[in-house]
Amino acid sequence: MKLSSIVVTLILTVGVSYYVYTPLPAAIEEPLKLMLLDALFRAMMQVGDLCQCLGLSHHITVIRGTISGLESLGEMVGGQRGGVRVSDVDFDRVPVRVYEPPAAGGGEGGLRRAVMFYHGGGWALGATKMGSYDVLCRQMSDELNAVVVSVEYRLAPEVHFPVQYEDCLAAAKHFLEPGILGKLSVDPQRVAVSGDSAGGNLAAAVAQQISVDDSVSVKFSVQALIYPVLQGLDLNTPSHQQNHNIPILHRFMMARFWLLYLGVDTSLHPLLLSPSFLHHPSIPPSVRSHLNWTTLLPAKHIKHYRPVGMETGSQEVTGQEGDLLPGLLDVRAAPLLAKQGVLGRTPRAYILTCEYDVLRDDGLMYTRRLQDAGVTVSSQHYDDGFHGALSFAHWPFFFDVGKRMIRGYMDWLQENL
Repeated sequence: MKLSSIVVTLILTVGVSYYVYTPLPAAIEEPLKLMLLDALFRAMMQVGDLCQCLGLSHHITVIRGTISGLESLGEMVGGQRGGVRVSDVDFDRVPVRVYEPPAAGGGEGGLRRAVMFYHGGGWALGATKMGSYDVLCRQMSDELNAVVVSVEYRLAPEVHFPVQYEDCLAAAKHFLEPGILGKLSVDPQRVAVSGDSAGGNLAAAVAQQISVDDSVSVKFSVQALIYPVLQGLDLNTPSHQQNHNIPILHRFMMARFWLLYLGVDTSLHPLLLSPSFLHHPSIPPSVRSHLNWTTLLPAKHIKHYRPVGMETGSQEVTGQEGDLLPGLLDVRAAPLLAKQGVLGRTPRAYILTCEYDVLRDDGLMYTRRLQDAGVTVSSQHYDDGFHGALSFAHWPFFFDVGKRMIRGYMDWLQENL
């Protein structure tokens, strides 16, 4: 081999290693796999940004296409999935995928339990047919002998808040109609609402609305939220500070997803990340009290972090900046901001959080606020977990922590639904 070839190979090796390598906490298991996953996702984001800058395509479209290609490869490797009956239908004009278990009958009177599931993806990515979600819903249907309804709500950038929420709420109301439950042989006393990440956001918001809507006769009996995103006013919580650069949901990515969801100009990215944003005079003190992590978080999660930005406050917002606050103050987008009276009417909850996740404190604060409102909450925290781990329990990464998350989630539903 010529010296020039050796040099080129060495440079490429060093370059790839530099791109892939990310310093990770010692407690995270399988760090190399997580680095590779993060490098893949960052590469998709950067290629998407380049395509958007060149006017070729929106960056989300590029990411969706890449994910779809990887999913297709996964189906070729993984083969066919059988056992559970799957049908794609519409619930009040919202596409859903319905999973029905192979076992006949269920509990008393032959009725079965049910789960309405909302997938994650920053309100812009993900799909009911996506491999990880399809596998999870099939597993739930089979193991729990449950009817599982996975909702194909519309996504950003094609639509913005509150469309995603409205799709999910419409599908939920349709599903909870006694006639629909009866047709699917579902026990109306055993219906859960669940979701992960942005899907956990939608599940929490829908659970709140259904609980206070007297026109809906059947209510959800449990809510199961997997590392949910529950607010966007304070992106400087301890978990955001601690995990700002931890895969796969970096702090700046979370801010981008919020801006995309709300349909706000991306130039407001620095404002959303500003330490002083939460202290803007337009934000009522009562709202800030619902986000006061100094009282809502356990000391072990506060660690050495302290509130920032209180000294300087935030400048008066004008123009497009003023479009950001209404969405972030809306409880349909930020369920953590709901009043105690609303929280107290929601069903008992399961909330999964991960130590190495910017959204960790959202879930922990919601756990505390629900408990203060009298709701029974089962909090399951993974000290070695990272955001999205549950979705990477299958091909091609097979993270052990993701497998443990699925097992814990399934066991809780088995016992409580």
